Amino acid sequence: MPEAHEPLPTHPVPELTDDEKHLAKLGYRQDLNRSWSGFSNFAISFSIISILAGCFTNFGAGFNNGGPISISWSWPILGIFILIIGFTMSELVSAYPTSGGIYWWASKLGGPAAGFFTGWLNLIGLVAVTAGVSYGCATFIDLTISTYSDSFAADYSLTRVFIIFVIILALVSVLNIFSGHLMAIMNNVSVWWHVVGAAVIVVVLLFVPDQHQSFSYVFTERFNNSGYADGSTSGVAFWFAIVPFGFLLTQYTITGFDASAHLSEETGSASRAAAKGIWRSILYSVIGGYILLLCVVFAIPNNDAGQPDNALAGLGVQPIFLSALGQNWATLVLFISASAQFFCATSCMTSASRMTFAFSRDGAIPGSPTLQRLTRSRVPANAVVFVGVCAAVLTLPALIKVDVNGTPVPLAFYAVTSIAVIGLYLAFAIPIFLRWRNGSRFETGSWNNGAKYKWMNPIAVIEIVVVSVFLMMPTTPAANPFRDEFEWKFVNYAPIVTLGALLLLTIWWNTSAKKWFTGPKHTIDQAVVDAFGD
Repeated sequence: MPEAHEPLPTHPVPELTDDEKHLAKLGYRQDLNRSWSGFSNFAISFSIISILAGCFTNFGAGFNNGGPISISWSWPILGIFILIIGFTMSELVSAYPTSGGIYWWASKLGGPAAGFFTGWLNLIGLVAVTAGVSYGCATFIDLTISTYSDSFAADYSLTRVFIIFVIILALVSVLNIFSGHLMAIMNNVSVWWHVVGAAVIVVVLLFVPDQHQSFSYVFTERFNNSGYADGSTSGVAFWFAIVPFGFLLTQYTITGFDASAHLSEETGSASRAAAKGIWRSILYSVIGGYILLLCVVFAIPNNDAGQPDNALAGLGVQPIFLSALGQNWATLVLFISASAQFFCATSCMTSASRMTFAFSRDGAIPGSPTLQRLTRSRVPANAVVFVGVCAAVLTLPALIKVDVNGTPVPLAFYAVTSIAVIGLYLAFAIPIFLRWRNGSRFETGSWNNGAKYKWMNPIAVIEIVVVSVFLMMPTTPAANPFRDEFEWKFVNYAPIVTLGALLLLTIWWNTSAKKWFTGPKHTIDQAVVDAFGD
């Protein structure tokens, strides 16, 4: 025992980092492992956007609804709008770098109801994008093997693709459960795979084909294989109905960049790093994806009559690659894409599970106490399993075979990707609008748009609403319940899922949730929050 004159032993008090202080100011302690660099934060959004995934898996959606012009013009125009959306979200994540991301911003700026609906839209979108990317990856794995092996191709079935899809979901779930730091490493590798892989594919498409289409074809050719307007490529219907159906290609590919927000609690210098991660991932993907898509369109082969084979291109990228490049080169290109899509699916699972963890931490999901539990490695394993199971259930309609004009069309896949776009972007729109409404009362972070928010935010919201409406429309005449050829297997179930979910959420909110959901719950005492806020 020390004598009275001896100093008592002191125990050093750990100094909080700036990130931990900012998080404490927002009401949270540092539960997750903050091991991600700014590059890793950018990498996960870049990986989820994945130009080697969306550009190829949804190529048919763009080409059949407008032809080459639907790609050469729609992509850059929509890309500019999406970059504006990214800038508005970068400002928000700089002010509020939490794993809850979108719904936390909405709760802070608009109250519990705004946060509740935003959170569920975001969660639905993240589950759907995980399902869509994983199913696209399964499809491309099947296509890669089928391109190389005729016997494997002969035994094709939707059931086989679905089994591959389930295996992929299981693999990305296991990888996500193993270690959060491993995910950061994988995303860093993924960036270079996408950059080098895309460069290889561009070079192959430029130099291997025996012939290329003209600039006139790529930038002026129109094609309508939607089934609407008797194939017409002129008039109001073509420009304001058919071509917008093809917006799915761009809007689905360049989504998921909110991952930088969901991983902000695991990122160093998050207030700036996560903000840059969002807009940079969009910008580089818009540029890289445009170059990649133009190379694909230029490589479209001619048919026996010596004319561009639009019918072949409408089947997707695999027939283009096989005809223009030959079996070996086509197999290589498909393998690069399939591998990139696996990286993308893994990143989607990471983002979706972090959102699930954050939303359940605030008690908004049934079974929240279970979903918010962390492993010894501080990974939300139960949330990972939850997302995987929901993604598999959402994609069950993909087992139904559908032909449009004699062409096999993955309408269920397009519906899942539409759900992803609608859910995610509508969730984005709510806090973007609320930030605009708050005006100068909004407390900006270290990265902000200055006074430019006054025109950026309204433009972002309008673009989201317009595109969402188009993606809810019947994409083929047989999906229209007012036409004689209507069949349920053709139905675009995106509006059924999204609007149905909103209806159920409205009922739930008014009958129960509004009594107990008060928005984000603090994991530290309010007195501490107030102290950091001073």
